[in-house]
Amino acid sequence: MNKKIVFMGTPSISGHILKSLYQNGYDIEVVYTQPPIASNRGQKVNKSSVHLISETLNLSIRTPTSLNNEEEINFLKSKDISLGIVVAYGQILKKEFLNIPKYGWINIHYSLLPKFRGAAPIQRAIMENEKYTGISMMKMNESLDAGPICNQYQLKILENENSEDLSIRLSDLASKKILENIDRIFEGNAVFIDQDHSKSTYAKKIEKEEGKINWNDSNEKIVAKINGLYPNPGSWFMLKGERYKILKAEISNLKGNPGEVLSQNLDVGCRNDSIKIIEIQKQGKKIQKSKEFLLGNPIENGASLN
Repeated sequence: MNKKIVFMGTPSISGHILKSLYQNGYDIEVVYTQPPIASNRGQKVNKSSVHLISETLNLSIRTPTSLNNEEEINFLKSKDISLGIVVAYGQILKKEFLNIPKYGWINIHYSLLPKFRGAAPIQRAIMENEKYTGISMMKMNESLDAGPICNQYQLKILENENSEDLSIRLSDLASKKILENIDRIFEGNAVFIDQDHSKSTYAKKIEKEEGKINWNDSNEKIVAKINGLYPNPGSWFMLKGERYKILKAEISNLKGNPGEVLSQNLDVGCRNDSIKIIEIQKQGKKIQKSKEFLLGNPIENGASLN
């Protein structure tokens, strides 16, 4: 029986799963990923993580700027695909694409659907101080992250865990669990159950301006934002016209006004108590531990970061 797979993904969380499929002997006919983009510095062209991994594995790669054209539809139809797998690809699949594979398309979504549908489920889960998240194996339809679910796997969010570390753990889990789900689909044993759409929530795309810290928020909310937006776009504040990104912080219990520097360890007042800044980065400079940072950037006690 033909078991050809088309894989669509772009960031490293997708690449980890692609590598697992390849290493476990699945027949990957073609890989779709977002086109290379030019960086701001020197206009160097950067390929996606999935693109680089596909080159290493000698897989066929396609990088169309849009899927909504007859060329891509006809190309995929010619490949006699059995199953499509999508992990954070970055484009919406139209009905013409959804109907091509014999077994349809499976999306690995990084949340416990129907919660946190959308572009940023990992970041939003951390920013909203969720205790648990997970992955959902979903059959795709024309609505955003609303298809029936085959399996879900729960994962506890660790204390003070950031989005990068959580992404790695979720990808590790997904790269193992996708294998058994593919086998069930090909064997005809997979059961898909409709989501409860009345309980859906939306994890909208992260905008850079969201990273600005409001020191009138609680210390828990501020630390959750720092962790959720790590490493990019990051959480930041302005001081004397310059932007400072906070990479790591923890809750502390000093008392003071919101935004006030309360100690030589960079404890900063919030609506309740404070946070302690552990790693910080001045715009255009390297990431530093707070004590190292203060040697060249003295911020006195009582200074306001508002």
